[in-house]
Amino acid sequence: MSSSVLLQGFGLGLSMIIPIGAQNAFVLNQGIRRHHHVATATLCFLCDFALIALGVFGGGAMLSSNETLLSVVTLGGIAFLLTYAYQSLKRAWIGEEESAESEGENTGKGLMAVLIGAAAVTLLNPHVYLDTVVVLGSIGGQFEPAQRTAFAVGTMLASMVWFYGIALGAAKMSPVLSKPNVRKTIDILVAGMMVYVAFLLMQKWMMGLEG
Repeated sequence: MSSSVLLQGFGLGLSMIIPIGAQNAFVLNQGIRRHHHVATATLCFLCDFALIALGVFGGGAMLSSNETLLSVVTLGGIAFLLTYAYQSLKRAWIGEEESAESEGENTGKGLMAVLIGAAAVTLLNPHVYLDTVVVLGSIGGQFEPAQRTAFAVGTMLASMVWFYGIALGAAKMSPVLSKPNVRKTIDILVAGMMVYVAFLLMQKWMMGLEG
């Protein structure tokens, strides 16, 4: 396995993963709250693992050519992002504890709700498919089989390091980041990011319809 190709995949993987704002914001938010943050990072990593493998080993072209599937994913992603933005603004307005009580959250259902949210913010974001599957897949597909494996491993390592890093880092800094004023500011910023990404997705989807 070529170490240079692995490092190339690692660097390119980070460049693709870091800008996906909605997914990163979700993981960061769970880390700050120390609410199943390791499980959240694990699910995001496993989703990336599967999508990277799909792209590098031949699925990127098939996905990019399926306009109906991309439209369904786009609309689902917009709905999820706007819902998450609303929940973040609600927490910022009335506080974490009051928001949790009004939504009927409890410890027993917490893990499943978080995992569903992590899966949605990952799999309902077309940017994940376009960047991870199509872009990384097209680049990785240019390598010979042995080097292709090294490239895929490098990008997967980048995903693992990034998601566990921000989840554990946010949890460690939670005493500072969980202060009411800081928490409120973060919730507002997260909501703004979610709305912005939803707007970009809607704009891109409408341009595709006109095209």
